[in-house]
Amino acid sequence: MKTVSVLLLAILWCGCGGYSSPSQPAPQPAIVPVVAAIIPNTANAGAPSFTLTVNGSKFNNNAVVNWNGAQRTTTHVTAQQLTAAIAAADIATAGTVAVTVTNPGSTTPGGPYGGGGSTPSATSNTMNFAIN
Repeated sequence: MKTVSVLLLAILWCGCGGYSSPSQPAPQPAIVPVVAAIIPNTANAGAPSFTLTVNGSKFNNNAVVNWNGAQRTTTHVTAQQLTAAIAAADIATAGTVAVTVTNPGSTTPGGPYGGGGSTPSATSNTMNFAIN
């Protein structure tokens, strides 16, 4: 009888939260960048390379400018401005190019927030660049 009582108490203790297994920290929400303007927003087909300025908000230090989905060499000026190197080959043909900004995720505990968990990557709204 004593053994059954001890066993019953042990089961109740575990079932009522007396023991909790270690858990992983919850992921932090992504920091979604916002693109407000791109300067310039047009170029002539066949023009030389140039520097694109992207103005907006919530740009992480490691944010990257995407040109039709492909990352470009990006310089973080401030949390509201980035610049990106656009090659002459990128504007060789007339058309419309989608420009976005991605804040890469972080596997460092807490990502840019500190604390526990990780942060997923997030991509901004799209601004269109016209190649005439």
